[in-house]
Amino acid sequence: MTTSPTVHRTIPPTVWLTRGRYAGPDAEAVLRLTLRRRKESEILDDHQEVAEDSPEGIFEARWQVADAVTVRARLTLAPGSEAGREWVLVAEAERAWNPEWPSPVTMFWPETPDAAWDHEPVTGLRFRDANRLPADDKALRRVLRDSARGSWSIDLIVHEAMTPEERGLLPLARLLPPSLRHCVVEHRAAPHQLRAVNWALREFGVEVPRGGALVLPKAPAPTGDDAQDLTVRSVFLDGAEPAELIDTVTRYAASARPLPDGADAAVTALREEWRLLTLEEELARERKLVAMYADALDAMTKSRDLYREAAERAGEALAAYRESAASAPQEAVVPDAHTGSPLQHLTRTFGRIKGAPWTRRRDDGDDAG
Repeated sequence: MTTSPTVHRTIPPTVWLTRGRYAGPDAEAVLRLTLRRRKESEILDDHQEVAEDSPEGIFEARWQVADAVTVRARLTLAPGSEAGREWVLVAEAERAWNPEWPSPVTMFWPETPDAAWDHEPVTGLRFRDANRLPADDKALRRVLRDSARGSWSIDLIVHEAMTPEERGLLPLARLLPPSLRHCVVEHRAAPHQLRAVNWALREFGVEVPRGGALVLPKAPAPTGDDAQDLTVRSVFLDGAEPAELIDTVTRYAASARPLPDGADAAVTALREEWRLLTLEEELARERKLVAMYADALDAMTKSRDLYREAAERAGEALAAYRESAASAPQEAVVPDAHTGSPLQHLTRTFGRIKGAPWTRRRDDGDDAG
């Protein structure tokens, strides 16, 4: 018996999304302050907090990018836990997303180096850092497996052919286009870890070139040319701009990537539960509601008229039936052939009476006298 492969929905080209964890105090206060400052700086057109009294905080913001393209974004803040508070951020533009546009993260969270919002929630690694892969092989495999299967981020694995100088230790993600910097997790492999890293990557059908880099694919695993498109043969960790690496990450971000588990609901909420409307959008929504109610009223009116017409026709038919039944002649009663006529029935009755025992006793007495 053959089974069809699972169909994975892909991220819409107009959508940008990421997920993180805030590890500091008063997440709502930080979000409110950042949004207010962006509005005062006229970076945002508007913003609002949708659920102020709910354990799940919801914040919306709207701004414009190049050529007056409107972007709508919705950040959902989960209830707190010991590890902090997870957040999901989904943004959608009026046309296909351009990686050179500002990162939606910067509209909601502060960009200061000590900000506590930039933890990837599955692995706990940082978006804005060069994260060293664990020295223990089992822990290394676990990090890469969790990154490939459970993370929403774009995971970049960089192998150091030799220990870099100070400039080479800086994260490469800072050199990416603005809207990619906060959804990429960079993993650094030391020179001696190449074999262990590639051994762990065998289940995903890819490997890191020596002194190169790899964009870790999400399921399903790529094959052939697709796997080669995710690799960068060499990366110079000398502070220079890695053009080939930037191109590879940018192409991967723009490709038909699978929609992560749980992201579908977040995209749907942004599109269907959006509350931050402009005056024109509110008027359009009210017109739509009026048209919908008018259609419903018209349908109810037509249904009522049809019901009334059907009732009238049924009444007319019933009256006609009663009238025809009253004017029809009564049918004569036909005697049953087995019972005979009434006279015959009466004669048989007298005959039975005459043959009764008591009549015979009376007749015998009269003869004796």
